[in-house]
Amino acid sequence: MIILGFAVLGVVLGAWTAKRRKGSGADVAQYAAVYGIAFALLGLLTTLVLDRVLF
Repeated sequence: MIILGFAVLGVVLGAWTAKRRKGSGADVAQYAAVYGIAFALLGLLTTLVLDRVLF
C-alpha cells in the first residue's frame, strides 16, 4: 500500500508541477507518468527498508 500511495502522490505532484509551468496536456501527462514512476520506486525502497527493519 505504501508503493501505491507514493505513486498516486507522484502523479498528483507531477500534474500540478506541469500545470504550474503552463504545460500542454501532453506535458501534464508526461510529468504525471514520470513523477508517478519515480515516486513508486521510492515507495518500493521505503517498503523494503521498513520490511527489513521491522521484521
